[in-house]
Amino acid sequence: MHLPVMLAEVVEALRVQAGGRYLDGTAGGGGHAAAIAERLGTSGRLLALDRDAAAVQRVRERLAKWEQQVYVEQSNYSDMATPAQRLGLAPLNGIVLDLGISSFQLAPERGFSFMSDAALDMRMDQTQATTAAALVQKLDEAELADLFWRYGEEPAARRIARAIVTERARAPLQTTGQLVAVVERAVGGRHGKLHPATRVFMALRLAVNQELEHLQAGLDAALRLLAPEGRLVVISFHSLEDRIVKHTFQAHAGRWENLPAGGRRWVGEQPPMHVVTRRPQTPSTAECEQNPRARSAKLRVAERKETQPS
Repeated sequence: MHLPVMLAEVVEALRVQAGGRYLDGTAGGGGHAAAIAERLGTSGRLLALDRDAAAVQRVRERLAKWEQQVYVEQSNYSDMATPAQRLGLAPLNGIVLDLGISSFQLAPERGFSFMSDAALDMRMDQTQATTAAALVQKLDEAELADLFWRYGEEPAARRIARAIVTERARAPLQTTGQLVAVVERAVGGRHGKLHPATRVFMALRLAVNQELEHLQAGLDAALRLLAPEGRLVVISFHSLEDRIVKHTFQAHAGRWENLPAGGRRWVGEQPPMHVVTRRPQTPSTAECEQNPRARSAKLRVAERKETQPS
């Protein structure tokens, strides 16, 4: 069962109103989308997107009773402007992006988890060509080390990359179990709560799906699609994701800059935004106990300003 993370906080932050127009760019299990749909009224509209075809089918089934108010499409949220404009929904009153992986995607056959042995896949969109196995096989040692450090912040990135290159010279690494075994031999078994393969699997997942690149493009698209006073709500689960969200919001919040000749001017990215959450919200203790996967979640909110500061 998929539990939507910080559901009450998302609905509150979006300030969902009957008759409004909203977008869930990462519909996943449909939890956030259903909570929004319940509050739309007869004239409100919701566009629910997901890049995973299986997720799209689940969301269509879950939201079937709101079929007059809800559109569900397979699309990467970084391209959200295309369906939103085609359907005449822009500008939007609220957008939510939950960057976590769906519980359904953790099924063994998808290859995201190191907890069971399966094909080393990790594709959110099953139509794309590049898999985690392909990256593990084709990248050289320096490229693998850079990937594990840049996307996973893995301190033993070089050692793990060297071990992978040595092992794949003997036989291709094609399963999650094979990769876990190589990582454990390179850095040792579990020490403390973190499994030794956690950062490697995270790095491969982000790289396979180009998640950080799509995140920046998606944030830029979302901010442009918002109506004045419209809100963008983002839940991240990784420090690299949260950093991109934080810096993007700050850039659009802008700042006043003193001029050499006197006076000052406002400098910032367009459209201008108000950062609602100076510090990210985190899940309650009760939610973390009910859903341990929520523990690393961070929620940030920005609201589009009507005009540029003067």
